[in-house]
Amino acid sequence: MTQNEIFAQRLKNARIMKGFSMDELVAAMGNSLSKMSISKYEKCQLSPNSSVLISLSKALGQPLDYFFKPFTVHIESVKFRKLKSKLGAKQEKGIKESISDLVERYITIEEICNASVQFVCPFKNKISTPSQVKEAALTLRDLWNIGNDGIVNVIDLLEEHGIKVMEIDAPESFDGLSSMVNEQYPVIVLNKNFPSERKRFTALHELGHIILPFAESVEGKNEENLCNLFANEMLILESVFKKIFGISRHDISYQELRAIQLQYGISCDALMYKARESGIISEQRHKTYCIQKNKMPAFKARVETSLYPNEESNRFVRLVYNALSNELITASKAASLLHQSLEQVRGDLSLV
Repeated sequence: MTQNEIFAQRLKNARIMKGFSMDELVAAMGNSLSKMSISKYEKCQLSPNSSVLISLSKALGQPLDYFFKPFTVHIESVKFRKLKSKLGAKQEKGIKESISDLVERYITIEEICNASVQFVCPFKNKISTPSQVKEAALTLRDLWNIGNDGIVNVIDLLEEHGIKVMEIDAPESFDGLSSMVNEQYPVIVLNKNFPSERKRFTALHELGHIILPFAESVEGKNEENLCNLFANEMLILESVFKKIFGISRHDISYQELRAIQLQYGISCDALMYKARESGIISEQRHKTYCIQKNKMPAFKARVETSLYPNEESNRFVRLVYNALSNELITASKAASLLHQSLEQVRGDLSLV
């Protein structure tokens, strides 16, 4: 690709990532540029001058060199499963472009650091029942050397096994999604605004969609329910849960739930769901819990309070600063990969 062709594609990608129409980009630039000019830039019919580049960089939140960075990784496709959120078409396009951009930068820094992690799906046989899902969770815990303990950091665990995790600022209707890039790179996208317990559960729910080979008969709500079961079982095994709570209970106190929430990073709601699903409490008792939440705001606030430390996706950033510290890349290259200013990168480096 020529430099002008690279600029044209980068400009369009950046605009879509930002969620801007051409008119909205014009407005963000203070009407200093016409919609026709932007269209010509994106069609590679016009080259920008330095002042236009600076204005585009500020409006789109990208460093200047982003617009001329060669495409070293070709993203052929970003495939979503059917989204269960209420995101609009523009938001979906923005997320797709953000995923493509992240994966491109992620693969680049992994190659520089010789730190590529190949994703390997361990399951081949079709899955269709709750018992098979529970067995898959137990198998995966064994393969990933988790044992029966709680998972300290779900996001780190996923990234250690070749699954790239990104977080976005999204409306409450969006929990998360999973995607395969080039049929090779699994990506999980999470809502950064949610509490830790919800992000952990959502990440493992999306892992279920990626890793479990569901039978053709499993679809829609049934698949969602089985992925919920998988996430719950990954966070705390049913066998461990029953050792803690026993095999049959009429009531469970908040203090008991709170202790497990702190230890395993799983919400009270998910724990009560597990108590019902595993037969420890009755369907009616679980229904009473849900009704109580809806009728009593103070109780609802109490059981929905986040207690587990927040988790963030940071492996990509660590790799960039590792490469920078070891002089594998320059500070300007690091800034380009991180989509940050050179001053910010130099300030954050802080060698010890």
